[in-house]
Amino acid sequence: MHTSLKATLLALVLTTSVATGQTYAPAAAYNNADFKISAAEITYDNTLDMLVFEMQVEGTAGRTIPKGIGKMDGAPVLAYVFPTTLKPTDVGFSSTEGIVAMGLTSHPDMDDTPLWDENNDGVFDNDGVVWHPHWVVLTKDSRVPGGLSVKEFKKEDKAVTLPKTAPGVPMYFDSPGYNVVARGKAIRMGVPAFRVNNRTDFNFDAVSCYLEMSMGADHANHEASAAKPTLGVYAVYSVLSGKLTLPFTVKK
Repeated sequence: MHTSLKATLLALVLTTSVATGQTYAPAAAYNNADFKISAAEITYDNTLDMLVFEMQVEGTAGRTIPKGIGKMDGAPVLAYVFPTTLKPTDVGFSSTEGIVAMGLTSHPDMDDTPLWDENNDGVFDNDGVVWHPHWVVLTKDSRVPGGLSVKEFKKEDKAVTLPKTAPGVPMYFDSPGYNVVARGKAIRMGVPAFRVNNRTDFNFDAVSCYLEMSMGADHANHEASAAKPTLGVYAVYSVLSGKLTLPFTVKK
């Protein structure tokens, strides 16, 4: 495992134990069995040349969704996340440090998938509450209780490359449009292998968490000096491995 990735994961191990204690009040309302992970797997289907991501919980997967607050600043996000050992370049980003993760998310206060109409009503900007996927690059961030945020960059940085399906914000954040299905205790999603550079040999973990958006005046240029990250992890509900060691491998 890359040295910088090891260092980031070590920092996360230290912060996760604090975040799991649910000291952040807005997150506590969603701390229930729907986010208590019991199992997870990523399986490569050779017939379809596709990776199937699956997470199982003790409750009902996808049943609990955030309550909207009517604005983006402070907007809640709930997520089932697969941190991986994939490289940013495997999923369409330019090379950068951090942890590539697939997040299955729900957030009623915003729609960040302008290319997709997840509820199939002909309107493309009202689907944020429907569970949907994002590729992100996570980085260590002491500004939030969960110790992580989605990595940002300056708007004027032309060296950064994002996938064509990215919604256009200056973060390592993509909206790939894969179909997410939550049924019973499991939430699942299929990813064509070519969309991850045909990588079928990576490691992963499974995490459920609470995030928040921050859109204050100091976020205009996405500077690291802002009081809070634009999208940060504020509480971790469950980590399948217990210590975020990414011990699981793709089944074939």
